[in-house]
Parts: sequence; C-alpha cells; structure tokens
Amino acid sequence: MHLHILGICGTFMGSLALLAREMGVNVSGSDANVYPPMSTQLEEAGIVLCEGYSADNLSPRPDRVVIGNALSRGNPEVEAVLDLGLPYVSGPEWLAEQVLPGRRVIAVAGTHGKTTTASLLAWLLESADQTPGFLIGGVPRNFGVSARLGAHDAPFVVEADEYDTAFFDKRSKFVHYRPQIAILGNLEFDHADIFPDLAAIERQFHHLVRTVPGRGLLLVADGEPALERVLEMGAWTPVEHFGAEASSPWRLELEREDASRFRVIHEHGEGPDAVNEDAVVDWSLTGAYNARNALAALAAANACGVDLVRGAAALSRFATPRRRQELRGEVAGIEVIDDFAHHPTAIAATLEGLRAATPRGRLLAVIEPRSNTMRLGTLRDRLAASVAAADAAFWFQPPGLDWSLAPVLEASPVPARLLEDLDALVAALVAEARPLDRIVVMSNGGFGGIHEKLLAALEVAHAG
Repeated sequence: MHLHILGICGTFMGSLALLAREMGVNVSGSDANVYPPMSTQLEEAGIVLCEGYSADNLSPRPDRVVIGNALSRGNPEVEAVLDLGLPYVSGPEWLAEQVLPGRRVIAVAGTHGKTTTASLLAWLLESADQTPGFLIGGVPRNFGVSARLGAHDAPFVVEADEYDTAFFDKRSKFVHYRPQIAILGNLEFDHADIFPDLAAIERQFHHLVRTVPGRGLLLVADGEPALERVLEMGAWTPVEHFGAEASSPWRLELEREDASRFRVIHEHGEGPDAVNEDAVVDWSLTGAYNARNALAALAAANACGVDLVRGAAALSRFATPRRRQELRGEVAGIEVIDDFAHHPTAIAATLEGLRAATPRGRLLAVIEPRSNTMRLGTLRDRLAASVAAADAAFWFQPPGLDWSLAPVLEASPVPARLLEDLDALVAALVAEARPLDRIVVMSNGGFGGIHEKLLAALEVAHAG
C-alpha cells in the first residue's frame, strides 16, 4: 500500500503520515514549506519528502492520496490527482476510517490550548500505564513524536480542530472523529478566512457536540459564553464543567501567582454519596491558562480511570510541547523562548504567564502576525493591547501582510518597534537584550529560522 500525502509537513498531515508509517504503509509526501520539527520527524521515520508540488511527485503512482486542507484547486499536484483519477481522501476522513474505529476517542477542541491540553492528557494516560494513541498538532516532548497508534485497547487522544477539512469537504475536521469524550476548552472568533462570525464557529462546535454519544462525556470550560450558547443548542451527553466557578465539579485554586503550583478540587456524587477529592500540582509550566489546560486533562484522564492524586503527581514530570513556551537556548543569561501564539488572546495569555514567572529581567516580545486571520487584519485592533505584559515589543511585518502594523505601534502600551527585514530584527534584539532578559518569539510558522539566528548572533556579541 502506497499512500501519498499532499501538505505533509503541516502539523496534522505530518502526524497522519507517522501513524500510517507505523501501520506498515509505504508513505511519501510533498509540501512547499519544509521545516523542523515536522520535517525532522518525517525524515527520521523514513518518509520520502518532495519539495514543492508537481505531477512528477505522483510517480510511482500511489494507491491513495491524502489531500491536506491547505491545498485547493489550481495546485498542480491536486490537478494531476484529479486528471489521473487517483483515489483521494481528506486527512480527517482517513484518520476516522483507518485508525479510530474501535478506539475510545477523546477529542480536545477549543480556540486556544488544544496542543498543550492534548499533550497533557496523553502524558497522564501514559503515566497510568495505559499506552494511549494520539495525534497532536505539535510535538509533545515527553514522547518525542506528534502521533502514535498506542495500544489497540487504550484511549486515542486527538487534537480536534474546527478548521475546514479539505477543498472538497468544508465541514470542520472534528466532525469526523466521533469521540466518546470531548473537551471544549474555550471558544472565540478565529479563522476569519473561512468563518464570517463567531456564530458560524459555534454552529460547527455544536456539530461536534451532536456526535458525542449519550454514554459519553462533555467536559466544558466554565465562564465561556460562546460554549454555553453551543450547549443551549442542545446536548444529549452528560456535561461536566471545569474552571474556577464554585458550581463546577472540577475546579482549580492557584497557590502561586504564576500558576506553577495550584490545587485541583473534584466534587462528584450527590447527597450522602458526595465525594470531594483534591490534589496539588507543582510543575514547571506557568500561566493560569496552562493550569486550566491541566485541569481539563485531569478531568478527562479521570474519566478514563486515572486517579486524581496520581495524575497530579505525573504533571510534575510534564514537558511542554515543542513551540509552546519552549526554551530554545540561553546566551549570557538571555533566554530565547519559542511560542506558537498567533491570536491576540493567546499572545496576551502567554506574555502574562511569562511575566509572572520573570521576577528579574525584562520580557521582550517578538511577534510575526502570520496566520490567515492575522493576514486578513480581522483582529488587528486587539493586537496592541495583547503585549501589555511585555516590557517591549518587536513587530515583524512579513511579506504578504497587506495591512500596515504602524497603527499597532502607535497604540502600543509598551515601547514597540516595527521591522520588515529578518536580519535587522535580529540585530535590533541583540542590541537591546541584556542578561536576565527573556526574548519570547511568537509565530505559527518557521519565522525564517529566527531562533537559531538570534542565538548565534548573541553568541558572537557576547563572545569573550
């Protein structure tokens, strides 16, 4: 069986390729943007990568083609697939057909925090000796890969994205997964390139809710009006809320301001049978949003039989996924941190968490507005305020961004600079940074290898 994947270096499609390879399938793929960590994972798995899209990549003729949602009509390889009459399928459909049948599927959905929450959940299940399968839109460092099959009788954790499935299937990816447990972590407007408004995304989330069986479980974040509107459309599955509200059966209480230590409280049962459990999490992550991600993961793991106290202890050994507050290096006391944040809410949450965990030195934010939503400028009025927790912001105007970031700088609550050249950006950061500073780079792309360039430039500047 020869499976060829178009858009193979995307986080979802690359993970799909790893699962297929583990199943013994001969896998090849093509992509126009090949960069680590996904390209490294694929090459280590012995998967042949073709740089760029061409009809030539379809020789030898594959038995089936999986087409990623980033590709559309007019792409030369897509056109060749159609002209040759090759069997093709979307990535989510292939996953649903080939991997998920017979598994206890746990879907992790939400505008933010999906990768971290799914990684946390997979680690909790692993720590309880359940050997879960998973497909995650990042690389959990506790596992070193973004996907694996796991034991056939163990749960399968899937990061459940609301983005559309393929050019020939405009439903959200997550409607394919048919989970027994669904985590709904948060919901706000995003993906302005495919959704006209928040109400449209809420309808897609309700489509996910419709697929969860009555004997399953919906774990829903409290204090999220959009999620409550989703539930008001109808829910046929038991719902448990998690968060900070007193009425939620899963709650957390921060014991440190930076959320590196917090208490989890679980109340279940009624009347004389009511039981209160609690456990303390002391871990390396920071930020109240990460504590909330952990709370959701603990609740889902508990539904799979993982004891709360044992789960809380396992979190002390959790390592953040690649590109989620990942320390890429340190030179002369200056840390360079990589983060995937690319939405104003995520940028603000990341910076607030790092601010609380940075008692000395400054926090320098470096931001590339690169996502489709950012390129459309839909949320640009919220960008300036998103960096309030930083000491200074460096904005990068990438090629293809059709609107100017200048108004963002004018409204900035902290000193800000705008640069359009990567080398100039690196030079500006080297000139500004001093020992004890933390430079956090935020982008959902490769950002031209800025992390390595910055670390190398800092080495030169501080040599001797």
